[in-house]
Amino acid sequence: MAHLRELALVTGVQFEWLATGRGKMGLSLDTAMDSVAAADALLIDDPLELRLITAFREAPTRSKAPLVEVAEQLAELRTGKTRGGGKGQG
Repeated sequence: MAHLRELALVTGVQFEWLATGRGKMGLSLDTAMDSVAAADALLIDDPLELRLITAFREAPTRSKAPLVEVAEQLAELRTGKTRGGGKGQG
């Protein structure tokens, strides 16, 4: 999905059209300008959450799934709720 988003931005086509073939191919000027800002926006107010997201993004690809699993396990210990996805999801 991230690669498709990047391709859509670079080529100036609608993400939905690129991903599914539906809708308009081209972007209006307003949509193109809005897409760039929204694609790079970080909508995180919590400094700890920002640290977690930054660490995840900077981690090697092979380390990302284990990082998510550790975070999910810690959340389960804290809340007692399971996510239901288990290994192999995501």
